[in-house]
Amino acid sequence: MRSNSDMTEPTNHNTDTDQRLTDLEIKASYADDLLDTLNQLVARQQEQIDLLLREVSRLRQRGGDDGLSAGPRDPRDELPPHY
Repeated sequence: MRSNSDMTEPTNHNTDTDQRLTDLEIKASYADDLLDTLNQLVARQQEQIDLLLREVSRLRQRGGDDGLSAGPRDPRDELPPHY
């Protein structure tokens, strides 16, 4: 005949397994949320990079690379002497 401790042991094992499974599901949920957040961040950064590349291209077309543009230059656009 089984003792009471033998009968409760599988129940405790199932409870431990259920708790571990629940913990893993929670961790997976947090990981999925973090992945979604990081994907959104990367997408926003790529949009900003694309915008900046277009702006640099527009500025190059407007000002030229030879430094002989016709209009006056803004001193803030010039590199400091130590460069």
